[in-house]
Amino acid sequence: MTNKAQLIQLVIFSIITGFANSISLAAPSDLVQFVDPLIGAGGHGHVFVGSSVPFGAIQPGPMNIHKGWDWCSGYHYSDTVLIGFSHLHLSGTGCADLGDILIMPYTGPLKTDKGSQDNPDTGYASRYNHQDETVRPDYYSLVLKDYGIKAELTATERVALHRYRFPADQTGRIMIDLQEGNGDRATETFIQKLDDYTIGGYRFSAGWARDQRVYFVARFETKIPQFAAFDGNQKLDGLSGKSNKMKGVVSFPAGPVPTEVQLKVAISPVSVENAIKNLETETPDWEFNDYINASRKKWNQQLRKIQFESTDEALMRTFYTAFYHTMICPVLFNDVNGDYRGTDKKVYTNAPFQNYSIFSLWDTYRSLHPLMTLVQQERVNDMIASMLAIYQQQGKLPVWHLMGNETDTMVGYHAVPPIVDAYLKGFRGFDANLAFEAMKASALRDERGLDQLKKRGYIPADKEWESVAKALEYAIDDACIALMADTLGKKEDAALFARRAAYYKNYFDKETTFMRGKLSDGSWRTPFDPVASKHREDDYCEGNAWQYTWLVPHDPEGLIGLFGSENAFISKLDLLFKISSNLNEGASADISGLIGQYAHGNEPSHHITYLYAFAGQQWKTAGKVREIVSTMYNDTHEGLCGNEDCGQMSAWYVLSALGFYPVHPANGIYVLGSPAMNQAAIPLPNGKTFRVKAIDNSPKNIYIQSATWNGRPWPKSYITHQMIMDGGELILTMGSRPNKEFGRAPADRPKSN
Repeated sequence: MTNKAQLIQLVIFSIITGFANSISLAAPSDLVQFVDPLIGAGGHGHVFVGSSVPFGAIQPGPMNIHKGWDWCSGYHYSDTVLIGFSHLHLSGTGCADLGDILIMPYTGPLKTDKGSQDNPDTGYASRYNHQDETVRPDYYSLVLKDYGIKAELTATERVALHRYRFPADQTGRIMIDLQEGNGDRATETFIQKLDDYTIGGYRFSAGWARDQRVYFVARFETKIPQFAAFDGNQKLDGLSGKSNKMKGVVSFPAGPVPTEVQLKVAISPVSVENAIKNLETETPDWEFNDYINASRKKWNQQLRKIQFESTDEALMRTFYTAFYHTMICPVLFNDVNGDYRGTDKKVYTNAPFQNYSIFSLWDTYRSLHPLMTLVQQERVNDMIASMLAIYQQQGKLPVWHLMGNETDTMVGYHAVPPIVDAYLKGFRGFDANLAFEAMKASALRDERGLDQLKKRGYIPADKEWESVAKALEYAIDDACIALMADTLGKKEDAALFARRAAYYKNYFDKETTFMRGKLSDGSWRTPFDPVASKHREDDYCEGNAWQYTWLVPHDPEGLIGLFGSENAFISKLDLLFKISSNLNEGASADISGLIGQYAHGNEPSHHITYLYAFAGQQWKTAGKVREIVSTMYNDTHEGLCGNEDCGQMSAWYVLSALGFYPVHPANGIYVLGSPAMNQAAIPLPNGKTFRVKAIDNSPKNIYIQSATWNGRPWPKSYITHQMIMDGGELILTMGSRPNKEFGRAPADRPKSN
């Protein structure tokens, strides 16, 4: 049955039973049907395209020739030339890397170079058409136009399964290219035929991850007829070789009928031997379709953690694809036996937790990690344990961690909010004392402007680039440390970090009412243009003063106070959304998704629409949130207004479509916005269920008229994490005109403390 037919049937059923305003998702148990991984594969979304399982270590998918920023994931929808299928990918990042262990099937004469975009015929690359492409979370297939080969992929946590159908009467070849990556540089590669069925080796590389190491094994279902090793384009005499550009080619003789070839590729951060263990443990047989079904089952188990209901099929696709995107990373970074390679490059065996990597914390601390405390509770402790292990290995918490490497990308020490958020929400599967030690040690270092912050209470713009951005982000982290210290009874530490959390006030210029760069002598940096932005050459990070002035999610009340009155605060906030969206030449490409100077395509803006509620005007929050939900996300390949950023853009959507969002990243308060669905449910691990219903919801009825919680009036413009975990039902009655009294009273507003 098609999606459309199924939805029509469900609508008819709902009308018959008297619930015409929503669709019951009890019937479509297969929620994968609503996921389209190509959403965000065009434009500047930079999403991963391929097959995987939730948070899987291996992510096999197609690779284009790297052509710049929009190919950060290795694939862009605008492209039509394939160079193979690689096994590691980034999703939604603004930097490129990975693309390791490239495998490409082709036919005809032996070729060891990939060829070029303009002339793929010079190498093993192939053209393709999107109509010959099938993309699902559990399965990827593509017909290689130049060779007539049908390629199919699926995956387990650490193993990719490939199935290729070669045309009759053609010599079939499979290239294993260890030189190729996605914007990085191979530093050492090794390949070897291990036995009649198996090829193994490794690829070490330097790129965004300065010292990445991945080991692999490729096992064929049938005996390997012919194998040759190449150092670049030079064929070697033996069946193994080591250099920085090793390749291997497996060849199959032409036959009178099409030839089907299956192989499994397993990876490990530790060794070839561990890659073999991963392969034999996770894929003991060759039933390709069974692995597709197993992957689909895993995705459905995760997608059912939010039961989102709407009569709008496009909205269903947008929501469940966004939810899917929150489960691409962090990724498992260990083997089936618990072994992993640490940041210090030492091998740690039999770890008592599942180790993870790819922590895009500048992005994901804002709402992805709070979302995980609702729907990934079984993973939260392990992710934090991974962060604490990183601290023990490198002396500080992860900043932007990539495959066992600290990249130090972006600003802040944003492992802090997820740790504090988890602890305050009752997660106890990690060492709280070690966690506090790690947070304090990270905050008291002398790097990245912290020495100046400790000395002066601000970071001088003439001594450190991105000084305003760094200090504001540090203040958020310090506010979280203060919360943790207070909970642990560490009063002196609580006072210290509470004081540091207020340093944001040192950047507020009351004359211009903007956060501005301040020089060593205490004067403001001049000249000053609140719209101006330069990459790493000014006081902000991928933004400008209009966007960074609001970056005080830990203390909106204090920010309002700086403006002198609620009316002045609201007037300035209104203006943010009304002024020209024009940017200066050379402004960061990450400033996207503009409404006025509000930039939804970049994370520092993500909480801003919800600030109205702190000034008693929740209805303005509702209006802006619904505008963003409706215009900045859709179900096309350009359905994201900026980089997906490892799930943060999608986490904002998931939570906002449900009707609430965590402004403070660690205090367990969710500010109400404007729900996009008719109703939704979150089944909780404790056996309870949280439900939210939007009565009379529609594209016009975007404002909350009234709310009830478990049948009783709820006048507040927020809910708490504890309310959700206790289970119950939040009912929001919607209307086309604002109820300006809802959440207006000071007692009904969200609080930062």
